[in-house]
Amino acid sequence: MLVDFGKAGLLAKARQQPERVRDVLNKMRTDGVMPTLEAVFNKLDEPLPLGYCNVGRVLAGDVAGDLKVETGARVISNGKHAGVVSVPSNLCALVPDTVTDEEASFTVLAAIALQGIRLIAPTLGETVVVSGLGLIGLVAVQLLRAHGCRVLGIDFDPQRLAMARQFGAETVNLAAGEDAVAAAQAFSRGRGVDAVLITASTKSSEPVHQAALMSRQRGRIVLVGVTGLELSRADFYEKELTFQVSCSYGPGRYDPTYEEKGNDYPVGFVRWTEQRNFEAVLDMMATGQIDVKQLISHRFAIAEAEAAYDVVSGSEPSLGILLSYPAHAVSAERTVQLTPTQAEAGPATVSFIGAGKYSTAVLIPAFKAAGAELRSIASNAGVTGLHAGRKFGFSETTTDTDALLADKQTEAVVVTTRHDSHARFVNQALRAGKHVFVEKPLCLTGPELDDIVASRSAGKSIVMVGFNRRFAPHVRKIKDLLASVGTPKSFVMTVNAGSIPSEHWTQDATIGGGRILGEACHFIDLLRFLAGHPIVDAQRVDMDSTNGDTVTLTMRFADGSLGTVHYFANGNKAFPKERLEVFAAGRILQLDNFRKLTGFGWPGFKSWRLWRQDKGQRACAEAFVGAIRNGGESPIPFDEIVEVSRVTIDLAQAGK
Repeated sequence: MLVDFGKAGLLAKARQQPERVRDVLNKMRTDGVMPTLEAVFNKLDEPLPLGYCNVGRVLAGDVAGDLKVETGARVISNGKHAGVVSVPSNLCALVPDTVTDEEASFTVLAAIALQGIRLIAPTLGETVVVSGLGLIGLVAVQLLRAHGCRVLGIDFDPQRLAMARQFGAETVNLAAGEDAVAAAQAFSRGRGVDAVLITASTKSSEPVHQAALMSRQRGRIVLVGVTGLELSRADFYEKELTFQVSCSYGPGRYDPTYEEKGNDYPVGFVRWTEQRNFEAVLDMMATGQIDVKQLISHRFAIAEAEAAYDVVSGSEPSLGILLSYPAHAVSAERTVQLTPTQAEAGPATVSFIGAGKYSTAVLIPAFKAAGAELRSIASNAGVTGLHAGRKFGFSETTTDTDALLADKQTEAVVVTTRHDSHARFVNQALRAGKHVFVEKPLCLTGPELDDIVASRSAGKSIVMVGFNRRFAPHVRKIKDLLASVGTPKSFVMTVNAGSIPSEHWTQDATIGGGRILGEACHFIDLLRFLAGHPIVDAQRVDMDSTNGDTVTLTMRFADGSLGTVHYFANGNKAFPKERLEVFAAGRILQLDNFRKLTGFGWPGFKSWRLWRQDKGQRACAEAFVGAIRNGGESPIPFDEIVEVSRVTIDLAQAGK
């Protein structure tokens, strides 16, 4: 699916994802054409590592849960196609000595079949149809036979049908015009089959309709593959059939607490997790109850991966395609040189920790445009760092942040990682004598902030947070207009933030800190900048039954000015995301989405509209680079950064 999507043109991509087209059109209306097109092309430019079935030996790691392994142990995992992968421990399993590497590499695929069968819950002697005899379907035939079921396989391919018969199934050849429903009726002695496992891949809804017709009263249908889902109510109503879609390898899939944090489900309540499904498959391979050797149709060296994917795309018939790695593919080197090493660094030499979406779409281009020399870029798994390094002209890419921070040629470090790592990297960089630009937030807790203040006091390094909105051209204009107003002002910032699922990492209190810390800090800083006076009091009011992301924040400033931030996640994407209103001395300023500024009652100023949205990211980076190059002060005073950070932390904690 990914290969087909990657090869498709823009129109074909749009047809495959109509819901994304609606989002793009909404963004064009609110943000403008050019920012939207840039966002689209940046998204399409992101590398997507392929593959999720592998076997190899453990090099190192911190292992959580029940998996107890030593360095050198053989394990399977759902890691990508690479010589070295970093995989959560709950997505690995030890390989028995009697199972070969080639056999073990089928474990993850086989677990997909096993999870679908667990949802069917077959019993000894039941009749089950497997619709689609590809890799997963043929494994499913063997697993069902091991359950003591009678199995009927359906496919168009004579070779796959023959293989299914070798595994003990009866078959229906659709290419020969055989009637699958009639065959299933005869196979089930006229009662209808007990269950149907659909492992086919097609846009048609026919497999589901066919499954309903051949099922008995209260039969079970489970979809493991990909089909159309135009279901007929009559098909299901008269027989009271159940239909379920199987999710990948089993319970735990897509649950960050299980996969990323390593928190296993109690075996007494969830007997078969995705990891335990892996183990069950490996046990059956060890006893010979699953034979995957016959499923291997091709073998390629990793250097020939492009040819392997041509086969996957249909250049010739195939089943299981194995990719092998030479022994020297595993290297202890964590840094890759992209350009010749220079004897001396140029002016404002900057290294990046983090190569995510915002970094590659916004910050790196902004720093490059500001004239920074891009030295090193670090990423967790290496793929995004290598892509960004090549694209933007970094000297090297690495997965070793300690080496990056110790690099003598690096003057400044830009931190764009997940929020829970910001404080650690900022402190390390300051202790190494580097200037630091950290994408908001600066940190997540009060003690972390105290540590940063202590680290900063030991040297003269610039510490700057990516509060870019205070550098936006419209905001600068507002600041200039307010300079003539000596009386207190009222600021109302409305943020149509949109909802984010509660399981997203930004909503995790320990990783992302929540949306007040993660994003609302932008607007607290913006109002602090426009007020020009310290925040003396701040309050928070939450809407009930939300994730803490539909709130109103109120601030009082030392000069008597008032600031309100309405941060709402319950709006609509068609409405502009950000609106600022300023009330002062009988006059009003209104800024809509950083595109249009309108004045009401301001002598000599009525409106200013930009052709494209400008939130100040480039000006922010340019100010930081200029301060490093010229030896000036931080473009944002450090005491204001500390003040805004402390107020934001207090407001975030007030919602707990």
